[in-house]
Amino acid sequence: MTIRRQISVAPMMDWTDRHDRYFLRLISSRALLYTEMVTTGAVIHGDREHLLGFDESEHPVAVQLGGSEPEALAEAARIAEGFGYGEVNLNVGCPSDRVQSGRFGACLMREPALVADCVSAMRKAVSVPVTVKCRIGVDEQDPDVALPELAERVRDAGCKTLIVHARKAWLEGLSPRENRDVPPLEYARAYALKQAMPDMEILINGGILTLDEAEEHMAHVDGAMLGRAAYQTPYVLAEVDRRFYGATTPVPTRHDILERFIPYVEEQLSRGIHLHAMSRHILGLFTGMPGARAYRRHISENAPRKDADVAVIRDAMEFVPREVELA
Repeated sequence: MTIRRQISVAPMMDWTDRHDRYFLRLISSRALLYTEMVTTGAVIHGDREHLLGFDESEHPVAVQLGGSEPEALAEAARIAEGFGYGEVNLNVGCPSDRVQSGRFGACLMREPALVADCVSAMRKAVSVPVTVKCRIGVDEQDPDVALPELAERVRDAGCKTLIVHARKAWLEGLSPRENRDVPPLEYARAYALKQAMPDMEILINGGILTLDEAEEHMAHVDGAMLGRAAYQTPYVLAEVDRRFYGATTPVPTRHDILERFIPYVEEQLSRGIHLHAMSRHILGLFTGMPGARAYRRHISENAPRKDADVAVIRDAMEFVPREVELA
């Protein structure tokens, strides 16, 4: 399986689950999708089907692992590859309290040698690419030193792709939520890293809201990763296939996307999955259009009901005028 990373959707806790990924795949067939971060302990000892199971239509899809023990990461990577993921990504950027207590995520920016050992162990365990997602530094670190050192270490360990969230993470003094917005974006550091390491694939992440912005970044790096924009305004992905991957198929309308999502929802309902688990991911589809607020309100108020079914989605769609398909 060839992974092309021009445009990808970031791993986001509580957001990019299997239902969201199925939905996003109906908007773009080419953008690379990432799972939520899953820890090595959960993968090795937990309900693997629940944590790692996905629909084949989600390809290309990558799994993100959280951990700091090379042997455990190697085992988790091996398990994930067995499920069919096309890439295994190591989280070296998450600033949450959970990862700080477990010595992984952004904490690993301080231990580049350990990150390299983790990458090396994972690469020996799997045949798919092993990639790393990081910050430009944490707390008092100098990004001019921390980011290149990490990049060089993981490159020497066999990692060919580094995804740079172009902000520092402040583990002392900022909440995980504040860490997504408060530290300033420093895109130039990712650009400089690519210039210094042209043999390494460098992707940029952080604050990218539109495909125009993504394309501007690609003048300096190899690809762009969208985070909250892809979740809160998912239709931003509608032009991805044609604009970045050369597709010639028509751009789907928002109503068409939901019509194709409904059979999946019906199947999941028959398995005992609650409607809200799926409908929460589609609230932003009509953002900016007439009737979008009524659409969101109808779903938000009715999907949590115990007996809620696809009629909630169909009724909500009626609040928004149908679009003309773009040829």
